[in-house]
Amino acid sequence: LLLRWRRRRALWRKVAEAQERQERSLVRMEAAVQRFREQHPSVSAASILSLPLPELSKKLRDGSLPPDHVFYAYVGKALQLATETNCITEYLQESENQVRKAKLMEKKGLLYGVPVSIKDSIDCQGHDSTLGFIKNLNKPAAEDSVVVQVLKRQGAIPFVKTNVPQSLISYDCKNLIFGQTRNPLLFTRTPGGSSGGEGALVGGGGSILGIGTDVGGSLRFPAAFCGICAIKPTGKRLSKRGIMSGVVGQKAVAAAVGPLAKDVESLALCLQALLSEDMFSLDSTVPPLPFNEEVYSSTKPLRIGYYETDFFTMPSPAMRRAVRQTKELLEEAGHTLVPFELTNVDHVIFNYCVRGMFADGGSSFVKKFKGEIEKGGTGMFFWLAKAPQWLKTLLSWTSKPFVRSISFYLSQQLWDSTSTPLTTSTFPPQDFCHQFIAQWKKLNLDVMLCPMLGPAFGIGYPAKLSVAVSYTMLYNALDFPAGVVPVTLVTDEDEEQLKGYKGYYRDWWDRTLAKAFRGSVGMPVAVQCVALPWQEELCLRFMKEVETL
Repeated sequence: LLLRWRRRRALWRKVAEAQERQERSLVRMEAAVQRFREQHPSVSAASILSLPLPELSKKLRDGSLPPDHVFYAYVGKALQLATETNCITEYLQESENQVRKAKLMEKKGLLYGVPVSIKDSIDCQGHDSTLGFIKNLNKPAAEDSVVVQVLKRQGAIPFVKTNVPQSLISYDCKNLIFGQTRNPLLFTRTPGGSSGGEGALVGGGGSILGIGTDVGGSLRFPAAFCGICAIKPTGKRLSKRGIMSGVVGQKAVAAAVGPLAKDVESLALCLQALLSEDMFSLDSTVPPLPFNEEVYSSTKPLRIGYYETDFFTMPSPAMRRAVRQTKELLEEAGHTLVPFELTNVDHVIFNYCVRGMFADGGSSFVKKFKGEIEKGGTGMFFWLAKAPQWLKTLLSWTSKPFVRSISFYLSQQLWDSTSTPLTTSTFPPQDFCHQFIAQWKKLNLDVMLCPMLGPAFGIGYPAKLSVAVSYTMLYNALDFPAGVVPVTLVTDEDEEQLKGYKGYYRDWWDRTLAKAFRGSVGMPVAVQCVALPWQEELCLRFMKEVETL
């Protein structure tokens, strides 16, 4: 007991030191901004912050806006957001030197002088990538991840790292080290996760471009919840070298790295910069596919599949309305909309996604928590991985009348790595992917319009509603590029219709989901735009069309 007490005390000391470093980061940011304002009192931060990324980058490249003016405008706004939402974990002070050097650069890349925020799990040399784990503190990265290296070669200035949920396997944004991040639009709501710090910072205007990761919706949840845009590319379109994973080794559910921004044009500019010879030479496992401007700029009418529900997670009234209104606007603009029927989503989520991610019975996931003080928002996954099989079987039967989805979790031996080997016959995500593409091709579709979970839940609800990832995780399992675009706000009528929300299972999970949706009038709701693998430019072109309409 004494040894355990001493060990816990040492862990709490590490947490306190990390929190002090975070506080010192904010003090440094404040001092830097104050110095700049005293030296340049006439600079209008508000006019700089109002510029969209394409216009800002153009002004930076042609010299009409100095890089330091832009940098300190965003540091000041980021500091405000950090105070309000707790989204920043660390200020990258070396970024001030990069700004000074930027003035001397002869070759100006597409993102010259643009301040960029970076998710905690993406390595920046000399800084921790914690994933919310105490064991990862005081272990600074030896070098920048490939994505950060390419950003710097394109002239961008990474200036802060942002908060994540512990282990990344959550769409909330809380960990024991840095605490809870709040939604900038409504502080009682979650910003989403796991790129939640990015969602809050970009959504609140404290960063013009953020870089995050997505293994089940981790880019798309924060974007949708905070009213901004994001794209999850095909898993291998951008390099993942130097990026920490929530579940090491799993390949069933494709992880991806991608950008978040206020508008689609900014996402396109970011991908155009990243999909360069710099990336292809730094990581030879990335296919050398440069950004296809012709596809992105096309005005050809699209043939668009759509669905309003996946028949697993019942959409909120606002989600359903968002898809319907977008469909009508697209039809009026001359596009062809074709109904697409989803089947067996429950089977896909449990057997391909959950079972695929935790194919070893969750043992590697559990190991990550060894020596940690708490288990964050992943308590149910953690418990399922550790509980004996006889107990899970018993609970499967007893919980069936009350929580059918939990019963399924328990009954299918998803958490028993010894029950059935994961061979091609028992675990065929490729077969499912080919079937899905066959249905897509049969309907001769270009892209797909889908619901996106929303509006933002109250803080704490994502931990109770892990199954609600069905709309996003499907496209990680398929490894299709998928982006989100905000299209509407929750209305009083949506709120009234929510009173009749029952869900498809009418169990505890559905009742909790109804509560999570409530009280959201005025909050943003997005739709998801999807394309076939390697067609990010077409996906962005479709997103741009939705945004414009």
